[in-house]
Amino acid sequence: MICRRFILLAGLVLLFAVLAAGEHYLGPGWISGEIGTLHGNVEARPIAAAGLFFLAYVALTALSLPASTVLTLASGALFGVVEGSILVSFAATIGASLAFLAARYLLRGFALARFPGWSARIDAGIAKDGVFYLISLRLVPAVPYFAVNLLAGLTSLSLSGFYLASQIGMLPATIIYVNAGASLGGLASHGAILTPRLVTGLVLLAALPLLAPRLRDALTARRFYARWTKPKRFDCDIVVIGGGAAGLVAAYVASALKARVTLIERAAMGGDCLNTGCVPSKALLHAARAGLGFAQAKAAVTAAIAGIAPHDSIERYAALGVDVRHGQAFIESPWQVRAGSDKITTRAIIIAAGAAPVIPPIPGLADCTYATSETLWDIEALPARLVILGGGPIGCEMAQAFAQLGSRVTVVEAAPRLMLREDDEVSVLMAETLSANGVKLLTAHRPIAAQPGMLRVEGPDGACDLPFDRLLLAVGRKPRISGYGLEALGLPLNKPGTIETNPWLQTLYPNIFACGDVAGPYQFTHMAGYQAGFAALNALLAPFWRLRPRYTAVPAVTFTSPEIARVGLNEREAVERHIAYKVTRYDFSELDRAIAEGDIVGFVKVLTKPRSDKILGVTIAGAHAGEMLTGFIIAMQYNLGLKKLLGVIYPYPTRSEAIRAVAGKWRQDHAPKRALVWLERLHRWRRG
Repeated sequence: MICRRFILLAGLVLLFAVLAAGEHYLGPGWISGEIGTLHGNVEARPIAAAGLFFLAYVALTALSLPASTVLTLASGALFGVVEGSILVSFAATIGASLAFLAARYLLRGFALARFPGWSARIDAGIAKDGVFYLISLRLVPAVPYFAVNLLAGLTSLSLSGFYLASQIGMLPATIIYVNAGASLGGLASHGAILTPRLVTGLVLLAALPLLAPRLRDALTARRFYARWTKPKRFDCDIVVIGGGAAGLVAAYVASALKARVTLIERAAMGGDCLNTGCVPSKALLHAARAGLGFAQAKAAVTAAIAGIAPHDSIERYAALGVDVRHGQAFIESPWQVRAGSDKITTRAIIIAAGAAPVIPPIPGLADCTYATSETLWDIEALPARLVILGGGPIGCEMAQAFAQLGSRVTVVEAAPRLMLREDDEVSVLMAETLSANGVKLLTAHRPIAAQPGMLRVEGPDGACDLPFDRLLLAVGRKPRISGYGLEALGLPLNKPGTIETNPWLQTLYPNIFACGDVAGPYQFTHMAGYQAGFAALNALLAPFWRLRPRYTAVPAVTFTSPEIARVGLNEREAVERHIAYKVTRYDFSELDRAIAEGDIVGFVKVLTKPRSDKILGVTIAGAHAGEMLTGFIIAMQYNLGLKKLLGVIYPYPTRSEAIRAVAGKWRQDHAPKRALVWLERLHRWRRG
């Protein structure tokens, strides 16, 4: 009896080896002979064969040998769909659990000592959502099962949780593979190779990577929606919370696609960008450069807002078919939003609540007359002494504007230089520019106390007092995540305080989306509008179709004079991320248009991959830098290298010629020297 079992086991092992080799033995002739013979042994001794197969599967899985696909196909060929699925499901789970235990007791100590930070983060995630996360990994076979077994053993996940998740998560793929294997076993008795069962199995195998994420998402949704009651009918397709840049674009796109949309805005339409951000700040900068007085500058700001406001008005969006409500929105369930006293049921919700200025915790600040980017525009008279906290883009723009309007401006920055996200040379240029405008710069200084008319700061040389008539806080903005019902939903947040979303801008609840400043990772008006279009499309078309925003070419512009514009990586980021790069630089002192206008300050700096013209990032400092950046944005978005930009015809004399010039410098630096030597010889020979 033992000898017969050994022979049967040897035959099964031989089968697995041949299947794993993947050679010509997989033809119909081999299947008719070998599988037919083994199938006969299985029918003669079904219990022994099943037991030996089970033990073999457990052993190979426990040893983390990547042969599960071959074994699973063989189970279908030898035992059929039902029996094969049962055998493989339990054998795979038991074997995976043994591998899990081996990794825990043999490798976990080493992993904890070698990678303590990584282990702590993984353990935190496992403690929060370990079993369900493991099920999702099992459902989406992007990571090999044996790798999942070993990695899970390094975490704090319990054995029972691992076993349950593995049993559930591997079952769909197991059934599909066993079904395909069963069709292989039937080829001995059928003339056609592509039987309906085999075709079905192959189709399901091909569709598994597409179907599994959908199944995972459905399980996720079912889990988090369980405590809510879904309406049978909906008042609208989308409720958009927030009437700023993101909310307006989302409502526009959805209404253009003939969806029923409700937009709820608690303040003025247009949001921060129109009323307190981009528009008034750029109007103030322009008025200051033109030499206007403060009263005239305020009038110019008011006129700019009034001129653009109709584009964002209630009347315009109502004409587009959007139901605009004024008031505070409150999310009562994943499908219901309250606007004032009205309750609106909706298929999807788009959160576009924006961000608000950060108020730093400075002792005594509450007793002072201070302004933020939102309240700055209420100032009636030009402050004689203006102290600005923050040397980022907003702080630098307002420092230059108020200095040109006549204020004595002091900028306090805790970091050792201005515009910390930019390269050192950009910070130096900005410091020189503001100093030339009469701005006093106190870098490496931090505020320690405030009282009416006085800010006390501490720097490398000790503490000092800065008198002011107005204090402007420009130390950053924080997402608006409170006051409209997120707490009850339990939406997780990222470290910066933004709402956590997946690549398609879906939150924990797949029908609730977030975009713009409240979602991050960029706090730009143009990024808010870009994300909003994707959020609206996905809200209307998911789960049948989803579009993923790309962040390969995200531009940023500081509108001082000179302007600072950037897209992609700069040198500082490339060094921090250990990305190899090559720099090509072109100074405006060489550009004809700049020379003709007498404004030669600035440069174009392009980072490319070594030995390639692929653009990694661009920084431009100079007049109209933001306008010039567009050419590079398009190139990066569509993967066009500097060679393509060199072949474009640019009008003369314009600043855009700097694009061709920097591309030409790259071409010159990367000229094929050996080919040029031979070309020179050719010319000499042709001259006789």
